[in-house]
Amino acid sequence: MEGRPLDDHELVARARDGDADAFATLHHCLLTVAKLLAPFTPFVADELYDNLTHGAPSVHLCDFPEPDALALDGQLEEAMAIARETVRLGLAARGQAKIKVRQPLREVVVVASAREREAIARLEPLVLEELNVKALRYVSGADELGRYEVKPNYRSLGPRFGKAMPLVAAAVAALDPGHVAAALAEGTSVGIAIDGREHALGAEDLTLALQPLEGYQLEREASHAVALDLALDDELRREGLAREIVHAIQSARKTAGLAVEDRIELTLGGDDELLAAARAHQDYVAGETLATRVAYDGAQGGAPAEIEGRALTIALRRLDV
Repeated sequence: MEGRPLDDHELVARARDGDADAFATLHHCLLTVAKLLAPFTPFVADELYDNLTHGAPSVHLCDFPEPDALALDGQLEEAMAIARETVRLGLAARGQAKIKVRQPLREVVVVASAREREAIARLEPLVLEELNVKALRYVSGADELGRYEVKPNYRSLGPRFGKAMPLVAAAVAALDPGHVAAALAEGTSVGIAIDGREHALGAEDLTLALQPLEGYQLEREASHAVALDLALDDELRREGLAREIVHAIQSARKTAGLAVEDRIELTLGGDDELLAAARAHQDYVAGETLATRVAYDGAQGGAPAEIEGRALTIALRRLDV
């Protein structure tokens, strides 16, 4: 555990188990939030502070929090910035591929320098969790994630070449995309020959697009690029269904008016494939929903739900402990 941040699932699990350090950390964070909110939401902040301190003087008598310069970690801040950018591009790739975050994927591939790899490695468990992928792989250049396509920019080249544009388009199509990408990255031009004359083309004259490898979804911005492996096998699909089942059960808990800490007995019924996924990941389903017992003999009178067009019924009973 030492050397990396505690993720939210671990913190919640420790709090559920009555871990004093976890509660102390949460208490300190909430007190600090109350003080930060005080100038902006005075009544909410005072109520929060009163609940946390059990009647201590008003939060408005406290000093405004100031950062502890000795506690600042510049390397960690840099690593977090790089990790957040990786996650942002990965989530954008998911959005483009129309794959929910609850569906696990096998791999994410990241373009990263040696320094960036070291930074991401420090927070790799967090990156994997946020993107919901099993593994992270690094490559040195974006060209390893796909192939470049070069097209002429007609808005720039049209007025310049006029009726000769078909010849320009053909000449651009004959260029080596890798050579063009390298030249433009270095800020140099590339040459084409039209009617026996050489013409130099710059970055404003060409459109360079990186087409991802088959089966991958790619997102890039400047020198950063992230690609997701979209292939789904039966194991990944079952895990994705199990996560959807947990989401449905949590909604049923909320509808039933259960408190966050309430333990339950859970009975599921419905589609065979959904029930098979719940059985395969029963420890995960039970742990996330605080179910001490899970049965699959049909949820009579349970709440109906639908997951990817499949029917699921959920019956739950709060346990008095």
